[in-house]
Amino acid sequence: MNRALHIMFVVSEAVPFAKTGGLADVAGSLPLALSRAGMHLSVVMPLYGVIKQGNFTLTKELTDLEVAFDFFKLTFDVYRADVEGVSFYFIERDEFFERRQLYGTPKGDYFDNLERYTFLAKTLLPVCQALNLNPDIIHCHDWQSALVPVYLREKWREAECFAQTASVFTIHNLAYQGLFRKEKYHLLDLDPSLFSIDGLEFYDQINFLKAGILWADAITTVSRQYSREIQTPEFGCGLEGVLQSRAASLTGIVNGVDYRTWNPASDKLIAAPFSPGNLAGKTKNKKALMEAFLLDAKLLEAPLFGMVSRLADQKGLDLLSAILPELMAAKATLVILGTGEEKYHQLLTEAAQKYRGQLGIKIAFDNQLAHLIEAGADMFLMPSHYEPCGLNQIYSLKYGTIPVVRATGGLVDTIEPVDAQKKTGTGFRFTGKTPEAFWACMQEAMQAYQNKTLWKQLMSNAMNQDFSWEASATMYESLYRQTLAPIQF
Repeated sequence: MNRALHIMFVVSEAVPFAKTGGLADVAGSLPLALSRAGMHLSVVMPLYGVIKQGNFTLTKELTDLEVAFDFFKLTFDVYRADVEGVSFYFIERDEFFERRQLYGTPKGDYFDNLERYTFLAKTLLPVCQALNLNPDIIHCHDWQSALVPVYLREKWREAECFAQTASVFTIHNLAYQGLFRKEKYHLLDLDPSLFSIDGLEFYDQINFLKAGILWADAITTVSRQYSREIQTPEFGCGLEGVLQSRAASLTGIVNGVDYRTWNPASDKLIAAPFSPGNLAGKTKNKKALMEAFLLDAKLLEAPLFGMVSRLADQKGLDLLSAILPELMAAKATLVILGTGEEKYHQLLTEAAQKYRGQLGIKIAFDNQLAHLIEAGADMFLMPSHYEPCGLNQIYSLKYGTIPVVRATGGLVDTIEPVDAQKKTGTGFRFTGKTPEAFWACMQEAMQAYQNKTLWKQLMSNAMNQDFSWEASATMYESLYRQTLAPIQF
């Protein structure tokens, strides 16, 4: 019988402590699922100002540890919080992490992000030595922790705590790579020869993400389709050749969701509970959603589309904007929640005034309203140009809110196209990148909505899907053991 593994995550954000996006959901939920599966889990992340100001119980675990940084010795403290058997360790160095935002301000990234996340990576060795931790796998996520696999192989291999440690690196979004001026390379404390076309160099800059891809023992992405897409020029963001060179070590594992939080049968944030066997609450949520956005009550029987999204080109807001007149002419209703690019804030606000009673917009982050949209809408829109995994389409399935998505990334892996004749499928997909392709798909969805027998079956198909973290955790454990096999198994 295989012994229990010790897995250590190194991340820049994790729920419930700090979040800017989907990375935090994975970093906060996957360790708990792995722990429930019998593994020993610990998570290392920065102690941000937002964590200190939050309502969290933290215990000081270590004081005045040191790392060499440039010509200095920098000290730091370590705090700890335990969540469902998982130990979260927080690195405290106020000059790096005591800030209002995690990575930057609306005007741009912080000027010293290289220093901040190089420091985070360097703290791992003294933390593990001080706490007597000997992880089997160090699982790093995105560019912020991508130096760890480099240090593990180039600097720390002689350290007793890492003698039999392997690294796994997960790419959540290839578009964010951690690019910095080459003049700062000396701060990494790596051999100059590693700054080359076969190393950290990328068009005369330092590329942290590239480092993680090249040095990690295994690489994962957050869906199978995305792992294939990023090896092409269209989605590779300049790193497709690097990824092709490591294709044998690249695996796609779809993100899971926490059904304790996203389940209409137990959701305390919605107007009424419902389940596949009792759908009465779905209509109550639709009425509540329409009231929340001041939609015309006479349109209750019309199809109601929902969208919770970053308002940006990547999410297909350009396609949505182009088809708004046709959608409104079809007497459908639409509600949108999110923040993003100023041009879409203005465009959608003006459109809501023009189509008052049919179109509702809220420019904000509102978790309760996000739950109500999932519960009350008939269909959920995700016309993304690219989507590494996506979570909202998975939430939508559980709430019987049929997704309308572009066939890209995780949307391909999680949404089975509807076959109206066979009454199979869980959503509607389109492949083109044009408003016409999107509108044709929406028309197909609205036509299916008129067939109540078909629609009830589609809702049942969707609500009975299982994308829990337990399934993903099993795949990760298998990957961990395969990665360790050459070292110790």
